[in-house]
Amino acid sequence: MTATLFTGIGELVTFDPAHDGALGLVTDAALLTVDGRVAWTGPASAAPREDADAVEELDGAAVVPGFVDAHTHLVFAGDRSAEFEARMAGRPYTAGGIRSTVAATREASDAALRRRLAGFVAELHAQGTTTFEVKSGYGLTVADEERLLRLAREVTDETTFLGAHVVPPEFADDPDAYVDLVVGPMLDACAPHATWIDVFCETGAFTTEQSRRILTAGASRGLGVRVHASQLGPGAGVQLAVEVDAASVDHCTYLTDDDVERLAASATVATLLPGVEFSTRHPYPSARRLRDAGATVAIASDCNPGSSFTSSMPFCIALAVRELGLTPAEALEAATLGGAAALRRDDVGHLRPGARADFAVLAAPSHVHLAYRPGVPLVSRTVRAS
Repeated sequence: MTATLFTGIGELVTFDPAHDGALGLVTDAALLTVDGRVAWTGPASAAPREDADAVEELDGAAVVPGFVDAHTHLVFAGDRSAEFEARMAGRPYTAGGIRSTVAATREASDAALRRRLAGFVAELHAQGTTTFEVKSGYGLTVADEERLLRLAREVTDETTFLGAHVVPPEFADDPDAYVDLVVGPMLDACAPHATWIDVFCETGAFTTEQSRRILTAGASRGLGVRVHASQLGPGAGVQLAVEVDAASVDHCTYLTDDDVERLAASATVATLLPGVEFSTRHPYPSARRLRDAGATVAIASDCNPGSSFTSSMPFCIALAVRELGLTPAEALEAATLGGAAALRRDDVGHLRPGARADFAVLAAPSHVHLAYRPGVPLVSRTVRAS
């Protein structure tokens, strides 16, 4: 048994109702971990020093739960900076660039994909992210989707089969035949490496009927359900997500009042991806509207080469405060507890006793600095349970 006491914490965010307010704040705090789990939190003056094998002094730093990034696409090859440059010059985003990433990814070796994936994971950890989901979706053949998930599984247990990202060019004249492939041989190959199934339910991608078929097939194989919806315009994706008890419906840029009411009355988390709106110049979704209605909101990076090439959850927190209508405390909650809810996890996203000892140490006195100082590398250390 190994017990470490972290003391000298200027501000500790626990989300533990035993402490102050919605954030479970403790000032002049300490945190005891035992074998990778939180054992105790409270004032440093009351810290159980006799129970610790080692003591680490944090010199007044703020400590927050490790960020939970519940939406990423980290296994890919190629570059789409020219597409970004064109968008910034006025060309609108239509999601068509996904096919260029598919072509590059199919050509890449496992070794090349693994090296790039390792780089992204290092970026995540350096910026305070301790739990993250990774989707496939840039292979769109049985063999390529299987290998993307196999590689993703090397770095996280939260892997998502997204064979239904877009219809590949070879099936452009018969998209239903591609759906047959997704729910048949592709699902058979991918399910052993996946925890979740996802679909891009959007005009230009998959219809509501096709999406329902894909999600139902995945659920029948024991996979949890996630949905991309309402990114490019209003549609039936949110309604479908709630109907099939999806853990999360992601993007939610264009929501109707009925969509908001459905989400508020359900267990489906609205996962917002502000890096997408930053990169595509689409309007930002309103997290304020969702929270005020009673919906659970998560913030995620959607790290991908086309529409949101950022791995920084602190950047997404700053955007959520500036553009989505959240307070700094609400944005932090969405990036931690919200992300955990989107993955249906109760062991991460907080620092209550029994949680994984996953946290970020900030070179700042308060969590507010995550939004107050955007673009500054405030995470001085990331601690992850082994």
